[in-house]
Order: sequence, then C-alpha cells, then structure tokens
Amino acid sequence: MSALSVLLPDIKHLLTIEQAWAYKIIPEKIDVEGLHLFIDEKQSVVSIKSELEIVLGKTIFLTPLPFEEIEKSLNVNYPKAYQNVNEVAAVQLSIKDGNFLESLVKEAQNLRSSDIHIEVYDDKCRIRFRVDGQLIERHKVNKAEYPTLINKIKISAKCDIAEKRMPQDGRIRYTVNNSKIDIRVSILPTLHGEKVVLRLLGNDAAHINILKLGFTDEELERYQLAIQKTHGIILISGPTGSGKTTTLYATLKLLNKSKSNIITIEDPIEYTLDGVNQVQLNEDIGLTYTEALRTFLRQDPDVIMLGEIRDADTAQMAIRAALTGHLVLSTIHTNSAWGTISRLIDMGVAPYLLANTVNLSVAQRLVRMLCPHCKKEEAFNSLELPKFFRSGTINRQFKPGGCNQCYFTGYRGRKAVYEVINITKELAEHIKEQKSTISEYCKLNKISTLAENVLGLFEQGETSLEEIYPYLIHES
Repeated sequence: MSALSVLLPDIKHLLTIEQAWAYKIIPEKIDVEGLHLFIDEKQSVVSIKSELEIVLGKTIFLTPLPFEEIEKSLNVNYPKAYQNVNEVAAVQLSIKDGNFLESLVKEAQNLRSSDIHIEVYDDKCRIRFRVDGQLIERHKVNKAEYPTLINKIKISAKCDIAEKRMPQDGRIRYTVNNSKIDIRVSILPTLHGEKVVLRLLGNDAAHINILKLGFTDEELERYQLAIQKTHGIILISGPTGSGKTTTLYATLKLLNKSKSNIITIEDPIEYTLDGVNQVQLNEDIGLTYTEALRTFLRQDPDVIMLGEIRDADTAQMAIRAALTGHLVLSTIHTNSAWGTISRLIDMGVAPYLLANTVNLSVAQRLVRMLCPHCKKEEAFNSLELPKFFRSGTINRQFKPGGCNQCYFTGYRGRKAVYEVINITKELAEHIKEQKSTISEYCKLNKISTLAENVLGLFEQGETSLEEIYPYLIHES
C-alpha cells in the first residue's frame, strides 16, 4: 500500500491526528507480527521505534519514505484544519475522555463541517463529517464503546437514555474556539442501533455579507430593489443545504434598522442576529408556522421571516401577511425560481393573489470551488457539454488537482449561484394566466438561469465540469 493512499478506517484509526503529525508516520498495515508504519526518512528510526512501541503498545516496523510523500498522506488522512495546518492544535479523540464530544465538535468546526454523522452497522461504527457538502469518513469507533458514546450525547442533549426505540431530538450548546456553537441533535433508531446526526448551528450572523454570497452585479441590484419594498413576499428556493438561510440572514442584516420591527419563526434558529426577534418553532406545543404567523400579525411587524413554506395553510398566511402591508421573507423547496410560482398554485394559492404579492423569486444552489493552489488547466472540447450548452468559445477547462491546502480533494470552499426573477407587471400577467415557462421573457430581459450561471463559473475556471454537469442536464 502506498503512503499516498486514502486509508481505510480500520487502518486510519490506529493513530490519532496528534500522533501521526508528531512522529510524521502513516500506518501501512497491522498483522500478527505487529504494526507496520511509513515514516519520514529524516527521522531517527531507532529511537522513534522504541518510543512508538511504548506509546502504541505494539511491535513496530518502520519503512522510511521521503518527507513529501509523508506530508501529502498526512494531509489526506489526518487533516487538521482549513485555517492553517501549522497553527491549529491537533485533536486527539478518545471516548473515555470526558471531553470527547467537545473535541469532536472542535475538530468539525476547524474543518468547517456542517454536520457530524455517528453511525452503527453490523460489524463497525464510524463518524463522518460533512465538509463542503460532501461526507468524509473521519473516525472509527469500537462497537463495544458505541453505546457509551450515544449515552454521553443523549445526556448532553437532555434526551432520554432509556428510550432506544423512538427518534429523539435535542440541543447542545458549547463555546469552542471562542465562538458559541449551538448543536441540533437528531437520534434515529436503525437496524443495528441508534444513529446520531449533530448539526452545528447558532453562529453569529455578523460575518455574513450579502456582497460576498455570489450574486452578480445585475442580480444584486434586482434583489436589493425588491427588498426595499415595504410589503410583498421574497421567496428563495432550493434543496436542503443550498444556503437559503444564509441568504435570508444577509437580507435581514440589510433591513435591520432601529426603526424596523423584524420577527422570525425558524426551525431551527441557525444564526443569531442582534435586534431581530427570533422564535423557535415547536410543533409539540402547537407553535407551528401558521400559529406563529397569526400571532406575528398582532405584534406590529415591519418584516417577517418565515423559515419555510411547507403547506397550504402556511402559504395562505404568508399571502395574508403580505396583503396587509408586511414584507415577508421565506424559503420553499422547488427546482427553479419560476417553479416556485407553480408550487404555490398547486398548494391552493389563487394566481391573482400571487401576482399581487410576490415581489421576487430566487433559486439558489451551492457549487464547490476548485482549489486555486492546485487546479490544473487542460484543453476542452465543447462536445463534453450537453448539446444545448455547447459553445465554440470554451476551449480550456480546469480540473481538480490536490495539495495540502485542500487536503488533496481538489476543492476548497463553495459559492452560491442564483437565478433572480423580479415579478414585473408582465410577469404578474403570466402568473394569472398560469404560464408554465418564461424562457423567452428571461432571454429578452437578460435574466440568467442557474445553468447559465454555473456554466459561467466553469468558463472562468472557478469550478469543474463534473461539479456543474448535474445543473446543465437538468435544464437541457
């Protein structure tokens, strides 16, 4: 096995991140003879061998390799953090350690992870992190210790440790790296035991800037004009995890003035924003989106942010709030900006009401960006694109490479891509007529679709063909 390989969890868990980096070692295999490791050839093999046998409690066999290979493998298999690999302290995880959960959250925060998945199967248990939208396996857990880990999480989240047959939800709050982390805990009984997902929330919204989200200049201008209206609905659509809530909070920051009364109902509250009255949804006690909206209308609001329009009752209440002189911001799960209108009509909202209340419809996605330090330029044949997007003007492309800056994934960070449609008088008539497509209108008014915008990122060399291809075939 090469030191550059992505290690299997059974091998990787033999060393902690701290041990791997401290001794500059990579596990190769373990057999009846002992533990075989690759080591930086500049290290003193004899002295380190004795020390490792004491630390790891096994007979050690060391194979020297050039430092460059060891460093690459360390970054692939034992990454520390995006911020600065050399400055962030390595995280050593042990379930027996009372701070195990806090250490796990700290590691996730350092890697800019949004979720931690703790899973049990017939013959193994593992921990995965979601980084830039992709799940990465990070740790293996001894199956005998797994119940202890779950119980620690349940206790921290104030869940019932005796209940193992029903799903449970809870919350944990930590202060990690001088920032407050609010963690939403979801526990699900599965065939082999309980699976836990920890969603990292509660970040301060102070760092969110609408200028840096991904809007083009034209889209930002249309968006800002729409949110300056004193009443109506702003709708943002997209799948779960596409950044809709971040866009909404960037919008609330612009609208958050001392003369305005802003109220939100969310599930969960993902960011905190000073000056905004935030309400946590709680359906167990009857605090639903619909009931909250009814109460909001008696709270003299100027702006209402509704976490999601899920059903017909919520949609009707949002329309009512907009008709009575309030600006309503919300999200909805649809594939395109114009598809949002069709979805609301399907929910039973009268087309003429939509035509009179919707100010703006936005579709949003998140696209992974190529690592600027290692992306590779190659010739490109437009025949690789779906036929409706082929162009002779694209003759080069960039592909993911791999370096210690991106842990050899080839990607670093994500960028939001938008489709922004203002509801003009002409489009209001289209809504009343229930037209299913407005492609000609978009072309005449130079409104870029999601597919056109992701293709623009590809042309500029910011992302790869494999990353944008799903969006292109969706519209082809």
